[in-house]
Amino acid sequence: MAEKIVRNAEKKEAAPAKKAAEPVKKAAETVQKTAKKPQQTIVTPNKPTGGSTVGLRIGAVVLWVLALVCEVFAIMAAMQYFIPPFGMSPLVFLIIMIVLDLAFAIVAAQLWKKANHIKPMSEKRGKFLFYVWNELGVIMACICFIPLIILLLKNDKLDKKTKTIAAIVAAVALLITGVASADFHPITAEQKEEAEAQITTDVYWTQFGHKYHLNADEESGCPYIKNANTLYKGSVTEAIESGRTAICSYCAAHYAEAMGLELENLNVEEKEAVAPQVNIVTGQATAAPSATGGN
Repeated sequence: MAEKIVRNAEKKEAAPAKKAAEPVKKAAETVQKTAKKPQQTIVTPNKPTGGSTVGLRIGAVVLWVLALVCEVFAIMAAMQYFIPPFGMSPLVFLIIMIVLDLAFAIVAAQLWKKANHIKPMSEKRGKFLFYVWNELGVIMACICFIPLIILLLKNDKLDKKTKTIAAIVAAVALLITGVASADFHPITAEQKEEAEAQITTDVYWTQFGHKYHLNADEESGCPYIKNANTLYKGSVTEAIESGRTAICSYCAAHYAEAMGLELENLNVEEKEAVAPQVNIVTGQATAAPSATGGN
């Protein structure tokens, strides 16, 4: 019994000391977390272009023509219609033409996608035309490489080593160009107009995400951008022109109703996460973020 009493006494004596140390421990943990958390930088991008896409589209067409010229030179070299300049071997010349073809095609596709985000096609033109217009970069990538690859595989004038290496390089270039040229998140003219009409406040987006967000507050804002080192801030027009064509599903679910937005007219990719769950009185979100929300 004595031993039991002594232990209890020790525990009772230790308890106040433990309680007294808790605030100090919590303060140290807070300082440590604060020190580790990177400081968030908010960047204001350039102003919208004003809707003009003529220069971008002309630039894209010119670069695609240059890409096709490179393909033609590669085909002529493979067919041995001329001798490569500067004493280059056919393989070296083919690789140079393929790399230039890749560079021109990728830059052209980026200009075309930029123009499509500034002035999107109307969904009234039909799904097929809408797809072709937005994925023209992928179509041109196929035109710029597939004929060359087929010719290399069927060509008997080149030695086997040159033919094999050139065909592999061209196939890899086709894959890279196709992925870089694809517009995975297109937007219609109606969706952009509706977003510009409804969202009059600034929105936020990350460096590599494809969605824009409504709230960047450190305490109550969207959790998908809370830990981003760099945030971009601007109008919804600037966000869309930067390639952020869809509203974040978490923001749509938790802030859109409080802002009076009509979600059915906006580009919300994750439809199942759109059910508004905002307390209108307090403005506080009442549900955890959707796992499919993304940034």
